[in-house]
Amino acid sequence: MIAKRMFKLFTAFHIWMYRQSNGQRMNIMRGMPVLLLTTTGRKTGKQRTTPLMYIEDGENVVITASAGGDDADPAWFKNLQTNPRATVEIKGITQTVVAQVAEPEQKAPLWSRLISQAPFFGEYQRSTTREIPMVILQPEA
Repeated sequence: MIAKRMFKLFTAFHIWMYRQSNGQRMNIMRGMPVLLLTTTGRKTGKQRTTPLMYIEDGENVVITASAGGDDADPAWFKNLQTNPRATVEIKGITQTVVAQVAEPEQKAPLWSRLISQAPFFGEYQRSTTREIPMVILQPEA
């Protein structure tokens, strides 16, 4: 219980610091760039913001629903399944995006790139029974 509370406090601080600095602080985690993803809560309808590591793919950004290797999908992923419109903040720039789960043929090269930059995602995949999804965030037209 204490660990969960500490994680929530750290996440709130992370989001605050990221926004206060226009994405100039708290924008790297474990060597990976970090964005802020804001989704609409599928149950509450409230805006929910989560700091996430990402890779770039042309004009798109790609995030990974690893939940640290947990057997359950993260809440933000479930929110995107209900409503794929979201916003991302990257280094002070906010953009509306539409989320799409990467199909297997899309995921394979993206996963390889991710693992080459952040091998710990491979450890997360090995520690869970679920297939970890990757989500392509495309700028809204």
